[in-house]
Amino acid sequence: MVKKQPYLYLFLGEDPLSKDIKLKNIKEGLIEPSLEQFNLDILYARESNLRKLQERFLCLPFRAQKRLIVIKDAQALKEDQKEFILNYSRKPSHHLVVILDFTRHDPKDGFVDQLKRYAQLVRFKEFIRPDTFLLCRQINFRKADYALRTLDQLLDNGEKPEWILGGLRYATQRDVVSPPEKRRRLKAILHCDIDIKTGRLKANFALEKLVVSLCAANQSFGKA
Repeated sequence: MVKKQPYLYLFLGEDPLSKDIKLKNIKEGLIEPSLEQFNLDILYARESNLRKLQERFLCLPFRAQKRLIVIKDAQALKEDQKEFILNYSRKPSHHLVVILDFTRHDPKDGFVDQLKRYAQLVRFKEFIRPDTFLLCRQINFRKADYALRTLDQLLDNGEKPEWILGGLRYATQRDVVSPPEKRRRLKAILHCDIDIKTGRLKANFALEKLVVSLCAANQSFGKA
């Protein structure tokens, strides 16, 4: 028995490699490579609008039975686009397959919940995004290697040094330690801030030095 091709897919997750493999498998079952430019549309929700979406949905396949539309970053769809897609999902076209690709979504999002009734759900791995709270927890357990790795990720992701220092300062102020220990830690953060602002040390090196110093502390860091 031949399995019926779904008209609508929901991709949920952040694993780009696995998504590419799944998309390739779907595409190979629908579109001949020589006709891909006519029968495949890849749209980005942030750059699209309702009119453009409607136009793509109305296009007919060229020398094929089906067309494929992939909507990337579907979590950024506007309300009028969501309403259009929901209405479409209830009565999908037999010549169109739609993939809504969510890199992240709110579990309480009613839009996704409604789409699940009509779509084939495909879940992908979701990565933990590093933040200063994760960095503080790693310092708390004196895991210098993990803390330094998280620091590198934060900087690579565009996190500004002053934001990182602000997070560490906030955690220190909430920490339940003796007043002298708290003053010592806040002083180390202040010196790091001065080193960066005066150009005495490069920001990356100054932050790495601070993290190693805090991890070496005898008492826990970052406890609420």
